[in-house]
Amino acid sequence: MGFIMRLFTKNNVLAKPKQPALFWGAGCLRVFVLMIGLMTLPIAHAENIQSTRREAQILPNGQLAISTRFATELPEQLTDALQQGVSLDFELSYQLERPTFASYRSKITQLVSNENRVNYRLSYHPLTSRYRVSVGTFSTEYSSLTTALKAVGAIANWRTLKQGTLLNATPSDVEASVRLSLSVSKLPKPFQINAITSRGWNLDSGWQDLIIR
Repeated sequence: MGFIMRLFTKNNVLAKPKQPALFWGAGCLRVFVLMIGLMTLPIAHAENIQSTRREAQILPNGQLAISTRFATELPEQLTDALQQGVSLDFELSYQLERPTFASYRSKITQLVSNENRVNYRLSYHPLTSRYRVSVGTFSTEYSSLTTALKAVGAIANWRTLKQGTLLNATPSDVEASVRLSLSVSKLPKPFQINAITSRGWNLDSGWQDLIIR
């Protein structure tokens, strides 16, 4: 706040602005101006991401197939940022909590795949007034933000773990959970600062237990 107050004279009139440094490009300036504008908005209460589907099935080959769906409502600050051209990245991840008995520990260490997350990117395209959800090279466009948000974190039969990891395991042997969260580290740097100070930017479902079948 100190650096903002120094912009004002004793009569509360804006002082003559300094020439921006040469390394500030137009894109950086636009992000900075948007950041200042969002800082003046009221701080919204945190909106939790709610899980509406969280199921998993043990496959005959010993993998775990996960199906999820979430309900997410963006706070005002994030909606404004999105419509100003800031893409929002979300991460869907899972963790295996059981089996934990000794006979499985070595097997899990060796066989669990590093691909234990799926990244979703939500963006807005003003020329078409459409929202886009991208997963890797695959993307789908939606006419409304509400519909686009339903696609974030939605997945069916996501095959996790390497083949053989859960061979001969029963549903009662297995405990696993999933989590959908906003990837704050992928926001532009100024917005990362805002995410630290505003709860409204910290979207996170927390770990949700999977129903194993």
